[in-house]
Amino acid sequence: LIGELFDLNQKITVFGNRLELKFASKSKNSSISIAQGFVTASLIVCVGAMGIVGSLQSGLANDHSTLFAKALIDGIVCIVLASTLGIGVALSGFVIILYEGSLTLFASVLVPLLTDSVINDLTTVGSLLIIALSLNLLKVTDIKVMNFAPAVFMPIIFSLFM
Repeated sequence: LIGELFDLNQKITVFGNRLELKFASKSKNSSISIAQGFVTASLIVCVGAMGIVGSLQSGLANDHSTLFAKALIDGIVCIVLASTLGIGVALSGFVIILYEGSLTLFASVLVPLLTDSVINDLTTVGSLLIIALSLNLLKVTDIKVMNFAPAVFMPIIFSLFM
């Protein structure tokens, strides 16, 4: 409901269209949507449990090993995505740095909220978003996945009331 209220999918599409106009002369393939690459890469990289757990380990224990492993996996995935979805994948790096950096910086504040059940719920919601994104990439559906992105944080909010 939050994503639909703010129409996040439309805002990302408008942002992607502005980027497409800026990079239109540099793009070799005009059929590639920068917005689609941006949204796809951002969601695939940000909704997994490794990002949350790795950022918390980095912020609390100064242990960056999980984030390094995640960076290697994400790098390979993004290279493959960029071959088909173009420059929008590279531009998603800013969102990823902001997301994981915020989690790392605010780790001490978030730790009491992130119980095992909350992390499991975050992972489940993230997995469902990845399934929806996959169905969109296969052109089976046309789900506005970005409108569902705030759902990733709902288990944290629900845990405050439980």
